[in-house]
Amino acid sequence: MINRRTFLFSAATPLLARGKKMTPRKRIDAVLRGEAADRPPFTLWHHFGLESQGPEAHARATLDFHTRYGTDLVKVMSDFPYPRESGVQATPFPAQLRALELVRDGLNGSKHFVETVFNPWNVAEKLTSKEEVARLHAEAPQKLRDMLENIAKSEANHAKNARERGVSGVFLAIANAQDGILSLDDYREFSEPYDRMVIEAVNDLPLNIVHLHGPKIYHEHFLRNWRGVTIHYSEAETGFSLAEAHAIFPGTLMGGIDHRSYRNLNVEQLRAAARRARDMAAPNLIVAPGCSVPDDCTPKELTLLRKAMEKV
Repeated sequence: MINRRTFLFSAATPLLARGKKMTPRKRIDAVLRGEAADRPPFTLWHHFGLESQGPEAHARATLDFHTRYGTDLVKVMSDFPYPRESGVQATPFPAQLRALELVRDGLNGSKHFVETVFNPWNVAEKLTSKEEVARLHAEAPQKLRDMLENIAKSEANHAKNARERGVSGVFLAIANAQDGILSLDDYREFSEPYDRMVIEAVNDLPLNIVHLHGPKIYHEHFLRNWRGVTIHYSEAETGFSLAEAHAIFPGTLMGGIDHRSYRNLNVEQLRAAARRARDMAAPNLIVAPGCSVPDDCTPKELTLLRKAMEKV
């Protein structure tokens, strides 16, 4: 069933479309205010794998990608490794900060851009292993808490450093808040406090995004208990519709495109998916794949979403 807010948005969109075309930044601003835009903003992304070539190559690839494919929001990937040093780090990702400066200068205020941060649990797994984090969780929980707190404080420092480089928010990727990895109670005890530390370090920014990764996420927990953020998840992978999320969550949602089948979708199918998402969650919606699209997508495939969005 279409609610009143969505009905009003759908009715207003044709009028807006006949008016002045909005810029990418103003399109995002409208959505964050819960107002109708000329069309829903959109974005997509994948990993470049250029960290070994330094921040300049990383920034150049980011700017080229988002210019070529006409996105409204720039998500800066973050594949530089967390330092293998103990304690709290004041600047855990110096190369990434340089990349953010270059992206900021290249965009020159034309688009919002957000910095990707992997949640402390994920970083702990990368520093040790999934098996070691699971062992600490079971056998030495305080040692795990201490590790997660140090990482969280370091990432909070990085988020503040990113804010100084002009980002509109952080994109916090959370992959452990799902059945089969942690129970909801365990997530709330061992991970959520540290995840919140990262977001709360920059909670004055307008576009902090919480990405819930995986098919069995605790979506209702986040929709009911996290505020002041944009929530991003895969509708297709979880089976939890944007309409259901929109009925619970008063803020902005992000998603609507199946990242798993992206390469097999044509323009008409992508447009239909975007329109369906719009009808369920507008005006509080940024259209996007539920996760990164395959890294080996061709330029032709990556162009299709922009073409589809031209008539949404």
